[in-house]
Amino acid sequence: MQGMKRYAIYHVPPPGPWADWAAAWLGWDAARGRSVAHPDCAGLPWSVASLTETPRRYGFHATLKAPFRLAGGRAPQELHSACQAIAATVAPALLSGLRLTRQGGFLALVPEGDVPALGDLAAAWVEGLDGFRAPATASEIARRHPDRLNAHQRGLLDRWGYPWVMDQFRFHMTLTGNLPPEQAVAVRAAIAPVLMPLIPRPLVIADICLCGEDAGGNFHILHRYPLAG
Repeated sequence: MQGMKRYAIYHVPPPGPWADWAAAWLGWDAARGRSVAHPDCAGLPWSVASLTETPRRYGFHATLKAPFRLAGGRAPQELHSACQAIAATVAPALLSGLRLTRQGGFLALVPEGDVPALGDLAAAWVEGLDGFRAPATASEIARRHPDRLNAHQRGLLDRWGYPWVMDQFRFHMTLTGNLPPEQAVAVRAAIAPVLMPLIPRPLVIADICLCGEDAGGNFHILHRYPLAG
C-alpha cells in the first residue's frame, strides 16, 4: 500500500470469466498488476488498443469513490482499517443484470433498471472516507471541467472533490474511450455476443476494492473487502 500516488474505492468483479475477459479487453489486469494481451475480436472499427487507451490504466471497475491523494497525517494502514470498518456496515447490492450501452460518449456496462442500493453503497464510501482525502488542488478541480457543471454539481465537486457523487452517482463500468455514435454501434455489436453471456444474472455486488495508483499511473487492487452489513 505504500508509495501509491492516489487511492480509490472501486467495485472490481471477483476472479472469473468476465473479469478475465474485461482485463484482457482493456489490456491491464489490476488484480495481478500487469499488462495482458488484448483478445482477438472481429468487426471492430479500430484496434482494441486504440479503443481502450483512455480507460486502460484504471483497470476494469466501477468507481465508488474517485481517486484521491491521501491527506497529510494519514497513513495507508489507517485507510485500510477504515475500509474494513465501513465494509462491515454496508450490505451487498443485488442487480438483475447489466446492459452494454453508450454513456457520455463511451461504451460502458450499466445496471438494468434503477438500483437505489448502489447509490447508498457508493455514498457510504464517499462520506466515510472523506477524512482521508487531501483537498483537491486547482489543477485537479480544473480537470473536472467545472464550467460544464451545473450549480449543484459544482457544489458536490467543492464538497467532495468529485461531482458525480450522492444523487449524481451513476454506476458504470467503462470499456472504451469516447466514440462517435456509428463506431460505438459497431463496437457494441462486436463485443456484446462475447461479453454479455459471461456476466452473471442476477449480479451481486458483494465486495469492493481499495485500489492504488502507482508511479506510472496504473491502478492496482490493494485489498478486497466483503460487504457484511
